[in-house]
Amino acid sequence: MRKNIVAGNWKMHGSKADASALIQTLKTGAAELDAIEIAIFPPFVHIPLTQYLLKDAAIAWGGQNLYLGSKGAFTGEVSGPMLVDYGCRYVLVGHSERRQLFHESLALVAEKFKAAIAANLQPILCIGETQAEREQEQTESVLTQQLESVCAAVSVADFQKAVIAYEPVWAIGTGLTATPEQAQAAHAFIRQLIAKQEVNLAKSMRILYGGSVKADNASGLFAMPDIDGALVGGASLDANSFLAICQASSASVQSVRVKN
Repeated sequence: MRKNIVAGNWKMHGSKADASALIQTLKTGAAELDAIEIAIFPPFVHIPLTQYLLKDAAIAWGGQNLYLGSKGAFTGEVSGPMLVDYGCRYVLVGHSERRQLFHESLALVAEKFKAAIAANLQPILCIGETQAEREQEQTESVLTQQLESVCAAVSVADFQKAVIAYEPVWAIGTGLTATPEQAQAAHAFIRQLIAKQEVNLAKSMRILYGGSVKADNASGLFAMPDIDGALVGGASLDANSFLAICQASSASVQSVRVKN
């Protein structure tokens, strides 16, 4: 059975005091949510603090980005081994803001995925379509291109270490959310694409939904069979809201266990 993940992407938010207060509250609230996995992605400058505060806690953490290789003359960049030094388990790769605002190409995203694997990090590969692409019925072709460009650069064994996050770009920071049915359709399609690489991998791959996930819409999303958690943006900056989403994910897991 796939273990759900609820991941909080803080993006470029939070003072040191904010981060400390948020982590302390999450640490307490997460103690009783062992049916799922919880991870947070603070800004780079708060990762040492995160490592210190979450020592022996039931919360993982990761980097929002990484660059290629282990070191080099790349001013302003952070490598996978540097993230590992501070206890990171995960790293986001291909987030829509990186693709759009920083013009990361399909090739660069694939190389970053490979760099994450080489550093023994678990990449959370973000894929998704814009509103214009959805309106032009290009969702499936965009998802295919974004996923297969990475699959072509790595082995099936490498991909077994990854997580995928479907993030419809039109639902990020807009207040819009895909309906559970829309999200499920995209997740099922992604799982079908993975099955072309390896059927068993498709069965075990965790696919998260990311797009204005909130406490009041989480339960409906988590009830869908191919949605294995969430990549949460704005709501992850509020401890109570984020924990409510985690609780909804945990409840969905418990419900499946009862049915089985």
